Amino acid sequence: MKNVNLKHLAEELGLSIATVSRALQDSHEVSAATKERVRALAAELRYEPNAYASSLRRNQSKTIGVVIPKVTNHFFALAINGIEEAARQSGYHVLIYLTHDDYAREAAIIQHLKGGRVDGILLSVASGTEDIAHLESLQDANIPLVFFDRVRTEIATARVTTNDYESGYRATEHLLEAGCQHIAHLLISNSLSIGHNRHQGYLDALAAHGRPYDPDLVLAGTIDNQRNVQLIEELLRSRPDIDGIFASVERLAVGTYHACQQLGRRIPEDIKIVGFSNLESVSLFDPPLTTITQPAHDIGYEAARILLQAVEKKRAVLPSQSVVLDSELVQRRSTATE
Repeated sequence: MKNVNLKHLAEELGLSIATVSRALQDSHEVSAATKERVRALAAELRYEPNAYASSLRRNQSKTIGVVIPKVTNHFFALAINGIEEAARQSGYHVLIYLTHDDYAREAAIIQHLKGGRVDGILLSVASGTEDIAHLESLQDANIPLVFFDRVRTEIATARVTTNDYESGYRATEHLLEAGCQHIAHLLISNSLSIGHNRHQGYLDALAAHGRPYDPDLVLAGTIDNQRNVQLIEELLRSRPDIDGIFASVERLAVGTYHACQQLGRRIPEDIKIVGFSNLESVSLFDPPLTTITQPAHDIGYEAARILLQAVEKKRAVLPSQSVVLDSELVQRRSTATE
């Protein structure tokens, strides 16, 4: 059957295309009787509106852009599920872009999205991002932006995160309570709020338990997993007294297992490990990894909900709309004391 469009309906009914369009949108400008005629014929001919054309008329794409560092991290896979769920409920589509933790790629993606391809952007900042001019330009272009997980506090917009400071504190305290005397912190970029806040939690937990801070026990990770294993091995060789490790991101926790295996360091007998991770498979590690587990799905859902509300109501996204969700410490054998 030939596709039925507004022009076809208008010709059949003897009405203008504008009147038919308003009737289908339940406009108060069209009488109830005319609306009924239009709807009846539309149903009979199985008319389906062109969503893309309708979006163009409203100056909307009905699409949001999601910019993330990577998809190999299970946290982001879960967050995307939450984002997609919220978008689907509101009749929106999702475009996903990967920065691979690279500033230049992030800036290029943002420039691309400024061309009107999306109605708003959800962003988890690349660890290599220092200059934020590309993010500031979004506000100049009136494109709503909501940060999730990895944020930049200099941009006046909503942020959806977990309680990173408290989680860093709790992870370090858990190692101290398990008897660790020399705890290393494997750090993600300190320019990101998650890196800074988790590191501050580590520092304050040490201080609260009367332990001195040793900068030699802090290692900055990279985006190269193989390189991370090498760096962790070098740290453990240079500091054989390390008996606890707090890994602030998933890839550094996994790298620690590889490094310990290479060096013959037993977990948890020689070294106890806590890491941020949403991997379901951590319970299958040997031994199972104690984790700080984030509510990744809820983070994605909340970030999308805030963004879509702003898009639909044509309002600015405000910092006051920010949400902080609690993470959970899940104890497993990597920190066992017996």
